Amino acid sequence: MTATPTRAPAPKAPKLNTIGLEKTAYKGADSTLCNGCGHDSISSRIINAAWEVGLEQTQVVKFSGIGCSSKTPAYFLGMSHGFNYLHGRMATVATGALVANRTLTGIGVSGDGDTASIGIGGFKHLVRRNLPMVYIVENNGVYGLTKGQFSATADQGQMLKYAGVNPFMPLDVCLEALAANATFVARSFAGDAKQLEALLKAAFSHKGLAILDVISPCVTFNNHDDSTKSYAWGKQNEIQLHELNFIPSYEEITVDEYDDETEVQLHDGSWLVLKKLAEDYDPTDKNLAYRTLEAARRDQKLLTGIFYIEPNTPNFHDLLNTVDMPLSALPESMTRPGPDALRKVLAEM
Repeated sequence: MTATPTRAPAPKAPKLNTIGLEKTAYKGADSTLCNGCGHDSISSRIINAAWEVGLEQTQVVKFSGIGCSSKTPAYFLGMSHGFNYLHGRMATVATGALVANRTLTGIGVSGDGDTASIGIGGFKHLVRRNLPMVYIVENNGVYGLTKGQFSATADQGQMLKYAGVNPFMPLDVCLEALAANATFVARSFAGDAKQLEALLKAAFSHKGLAILDVISPCVTFNNHDDSTKSYAWGKQNEIQLHELNFIPSYEEITVDEYDDETEVQLHDGSWLVLKKLAEDYDPTDKNLAYRTLEAARRDQKLLTGIFYIEPNTPNFHDLLNTVDMPLSALPESMTRPGPDALRKVLAEM
């Protein structure tokens, strides 16, 4: 009796999204950030969210300024357009590009220094114009790319290795957005994958400007001077032939699903208290958003969720009454009228 040979199971077909692409198609270049950096987690969440909603990458343009956060657009949506601009000027170039071509989906990635310090003016005007795009602030309270100076969002009394103790009150990106009449304001934590992806998908569906402040701890500059594993202790106690800036490897910080409130320990041993908004929270009540953010600041809790959304305010294209065809695609006959049109204008004067 001859045995029937067993067949190996057929390989599973790759999972495709609504436009027929695998998730790997939404990746970018390999990251050059420090191991364990929360910014890489945010890039992964953008990849997942963009794949799930079926974004057409050739119609996406990514904007950034200067800083660790502004390097990250290279790490996701590799088939999309990208514009890396000057420090604090991301909002400005995004305004020009998205007015010139209203069919593009804009994704801006900035940092707390790029947005809340040198870029605060451009940020506030972008908010008040309600330019339709997703604006992500990767917020770690330091200038990580330039050795960890305090940023405008650093907590008062925070101690950093090189910068000393911060004497100033912090700016709250979400409160600044509310004050400028933002129509979508949210905050999340880089390690909360489920919530962050949900907020990103909500932001992609918003017709105006969606502000998403993401707390993303800096693994490199969360050291204590009295730690034997810190840079300061090593420089004081060993004889060096030359200085090496070795960045130790850390595991990514993640959180499990939680109902109301949870504590998260950071790499330096400190703790964050994450608290979700109540299920009956009304995100259309702007005064409630102010009170809620102020209460969270007073209680030293990292409140997460959509604080405020207002879907009826006209966006910048509605206010300018721009034509449906992108301005960048208009023919010369429409953008450069002939001599007859000039004579008519002169006659009216």
